[in-house]
Amino acid sequence: MKANHASEVVVITGASAGVGRATAQRFAKEGARIGLIARGIDGLEGARKDVEKLGGKALVTPVDVADADKVEGAAAQIEAELGEIDIWINNAMTSVFAPIKEMTPEEFRRVTEVTYLGYVYGTLAALKRMLPRNRGIIVQVGSALAYRGIPLQAAYCAAKHAIQGFCDSLRCELIHDNSAVRVTMLQMPALNTPQFGWVKSRLRRRAQPVPPIFQPEVAAEAIYFAAHNPKREFYVGLPSLEAIVANKIAPGFLDQYLARTGYDSQQHDGPEDPNRPNNLWQPVPGDHGAHGAFDALARNWSPQLWTSKHRTVLALGFLAFAISGLIALFKNKHL
Repeated sequence: MKANHASEVVVITGASAGVGRATAQRFAKEGARIGLIARGIDGLEGARKDVEKLGGKALVTPVDVADADKVEGAAAQIEAELGEIDIWINNAMTSVFAPIKEMTPEEFRRVTEVTYLGYVYGTLAALKRMLPRNRGIIVQVGSALAYRGIPLQAAYCAAKHAIQGFCDSLRCELIHDNSAVRVTMLQMPALNTPQFGWVKSRLRRRAQPVPPIFQPEVAAEAIYFAAHNPKREFYVGLPSLEAIVANKIAPGFLDQYLARTGYDSQQHDGPEDPNRPNNLWQPVPGDHGAHGAFDALARNWSPQLWTSKHRTVLALGFLAFAISGLIALFKNKHL
């Protein structure tokens, strides 16, 4: 990694809105040069303006990440215009809110091609450039749903599970090859992003993230930290940690619990419009920004993320506390 973050070249897929948009803003504050990849040109141009306003440099590359050749072409263009890629962040996604029995094979294929294979294609493009240089960080934006599937989002959950397995394999291979290239995965909680207003839905009521909900800036801060302090995996937000640990301990209980609560918790007041635009096959026009419709419910801070970022300080503090306790105990015994 480069010592000067302002000189970093960063690629972000799904950069036009939501977590990708917030992440572009976070890196721009440090003066990074950012390759913005997404389908929607309106959102990409909005992201470019954000980056430049905040002090970074941006290159817009309108690409569907389900097309491997176009992802590779975008990587080549970014390196030609911005320089060697230091950090590649896979974040692009799409989904369908519906029971499995109501989905089509084409919908499963499309979600898989974008949300899973898009990560594979991005990773391959990054590795092609990073491995010969023996440096670079690949960040996979995951979800607690990579470990715990929930009803009504089978295709998305399956894609996130696939990413998690893919990362395990890649990590082992990098270790085997003694490569300095690193891969890290972040498992996200529910986030207030625009996806709930544009994902294809067959729900009776409007879709919502399962509370508690966090702002996309929480995810962006975690991504920025992970890119510069890579470890195997980050659980972002206490709900992610709770879901993953609970699934390891009592998956059958969660099956029953989510069967009872998982439908209502993903919907809120108001009927869904079955004819509203969705972004499964084409981007929804307009610049949708980083935030969704749940600002009033979303949290701006995660204590669990703060703990992850400051674990060294906390460990030293705990060690100092333990040593002081031992010294006090020793003194008391010799009084």
